[in-house]
Formats: sequence, structure tokens, C-alpha cells
Amino acid sequence: MTLLAIDTALENCSVGLEAGGAVFLRVETIGKGHAELLMPEIAAVLDEAGVSAGSLSRIVVSVGPGSFTGLRVGISAARGLALVHRIPVVGVSTLESHAALAARERPADRRQPILALLPARGDELYGQLFSATLHPLDEASLGSIAHFAELAARSGADLAGAGAPRLEQPERVVHARSAPDIAILLARGATLDPADHPPKPLYIKPPDAQPQLHKGIQRQ
Repeated sequence: MTLLAIDTALENCSVGLEAGGAVFLRVETIGKGHAELLMPEIAAVLDEAGVSAGSLSRIVVSVGPGSFTGLRVGISAARGLALVHRIPVVGVSTLESHAALAARERPADRRQPILALLPARGDELYGQLFSATLHPLDEASLGSIAHFAELAARSGADLAGAGAPRLEQPERVVHARSAPDIAILLARGATLDPADHPPKPLYIKPPDAQPQLHKGIQRQ
């Protein structure tokens, strides 16, 4: 399988490619400006690997939670390439990527669940609980630090992601990264069914800007 991975969900603009058993990774920490950098990075990694976009078997892309603009950039690029070359796309949440990284980094015989956490606003976190084999045990959700601290204590979960240290349980934290690991995204994309993991943005919290639902007050 020749697989392209794209992550623009958070501060990194990351592209990975697996072709012929070789892996090629390009990661830039930029914060903003994903739209300007992503397509040149895709072209560069394809050139480095010596393959064309038409030879891709599959594309995998981060679908959030993350930056609204960053997610749109990455998902739009993945969908566009897939449409042109008629190849499937797999969407993977940033929370699942963090859980998968934790599963790889902790001892192989450790069977506790993994609670992946990312900062939201104020004392809120995005979180999702996964089994040791990375099956979701609940839906991705937005909650308070206290809520997720109680969930971690009740489930006995290890913690992963940039929101994990906010629970103040350092003995449980496997890693505290923010942006997903592009190598992990490549690995997950190769195993997941595109039919069950569509490239749709995962917006857990409604946007701040809401459409006006009521007509304006008529002037007298």
C-alpha cells in the first residue's frame, strides 16, 4: 500500500508517506499558515519518495478536534486528491492519534484504558476514553477538568495528550504532546476501514459565531 498522511489540525503542518516499505516524514511547527505550506509539502514528500499522486492507494487525514481553519485545509486537500485520483480517504481524530501514541510508548503488557485529552477553553478539555486495543469506549466530548479527572480515576486510565497534565495525575501521563504524531497517523490509516472513518471534521464544541435566528426588529 502507498499511503499519504496529512495533519494540519493543530500547530504542526505534517505530511507522511509510506511507499514500498519506506517511510518519509515532513513536520513543520508553524502555528498558522497551513494553507500556504501544505501542498508544497505534499509535493516535496512525493518527490522524495519518487512516487506520483496517482499511485497512492489511500490517504489518511486528521479530523480534529483542532483549529477550525487548519482542519478545513487538511481535509479539503485530502478530499481533493482523493476525488481526482479516485482513492479512499480515512479520517482519524487527534484524540485517537494520541491514544495510539500512548499505546505504543507504554509497556506492551499494560492493559489499562487510555484517556486522550486536549485543552479547550478555560477549565475545559476535549477527551475520549479508549481501550488498551484502541477501541473507543465513549464518544469524544467536551468537559471540565473535574469531569475528566473523575473519569480517569473511575476507569484507571493512563493519560495522553496536551490536556493530560491538567488533571494533576503525573503518574498516569504517558505523553503530553499537542499535535498528532504523523507516523502514528500513517499506521492508523493503514488499518482502519474508510467506510467507518470518513474524512469529516470533528467539531465537538459549536462555533462561537452563530447564525441569527430571529428577524431584525422592524423600525418604527
